[in-house]
Amino acid sequence: MYSKIMLPVDLNEEASWSKALPTAITLCETFGASLHVITVVPEFKMPMVGAFFPKDFSLKAHEAIKEAQHAFMEKNVPESIQTQSVIVDGSPWEAIIKVGKKLDIDLIVMASHTKRKFVDYVLGPNAEHVVHHAKVSVMIVR
Repeated sequence: MYSKIMLPVDLNEEASWSKALPTAITLCETFGASLHVITVVPEFKMPMVGAFFPKDFSLKAHEAIKEAQHAFMEKNVPESIQTQSVIVDGSPWEAIIKVGKKLDIDLIVMASHTKRKFVDYVLGPNAEHVVHHAKVSVMIVR
């Protein structure tokens, strides 16, 4: 039924993957699907924002995230599942949808955030936007 499953994660926020990851793994094992783990980096290249960071900050951030994401997948995803690490810049929900189209993803598995902390108010709408704008199935795990 599914051949390519995307799992958006924020490696600094365990709530973004702690419940969604086991679900994504089960689905990958059930359908023989590949798992595409995506992390979205805030856009640092805008002139107003970029002036505050060193020139090579974005490159170094991507390298650090790539290493962290690979370590995350080695620790948490069984070797039997084919994986891909994806790191992109931009708005989380827009990047998730754009990468999903580019990779021909057929299911997006995301965590639902509770409204307990300020950060959840900021991150919560991303899942809602993905659900409303994605052209593929989206599973929200609570």
